[in-house]
Amino acid sequence: MRPKIPQSVLVVIHTPALEVLLIERTDAPGFWQSVTGSRDAEDEPFEVTAVREVWEETGLDARAPGHVLTDWALENVYEIYPQWRHRYAPGVTHNNEHVFGLCIPAAVPVTLSPREHRAQLWSPWPEAMDRCFSPSNAEAISWLPRLGRCAVTC
Repeated sequence: MRPKIPQSVLVVIHTPALEVLLIERTDAPGFWQSVTGSRDAEDEPFEVTAVREVWEETGLDARAPGHVLTDWALENVYEIYPQWRHRYAPGVTHNNEHVFGLCIPAAVPVTLSPREHRAQLWSPWPEAMDRCFSPSNAEAISWLPRLGRCAVTC
């Protein structure tokens, strides 16, 4: 496997009622998060990465009618957890994460990639924020009420 590119997306999937989808990592039970994933190529647009990762991790089509993918124009830089550094080139310790929101009309069961995630839940945004293991993910969820409850009506 080639090393992961330390540029990724975080996609907060939510409803107009501000319910947030969280998924639990298979390789780290108890670690709940939003959809995340790295670019496949340095020149891959972040939106393309977001659409792909949402599909791979949840089976949701971010471009389906009634779904609204929004670039929140937020970027996090964080230290990669030591247990996952082996996935990157030697010496890479930090990742740049570009944040998106995906509004879907209602909370629905999703189709998880069993290789990556083992459970799912929909929670009101404050509870979702508290459940996230990643501080940058929790912070992104905290922006949800200020970013317009679905910038465009779902």
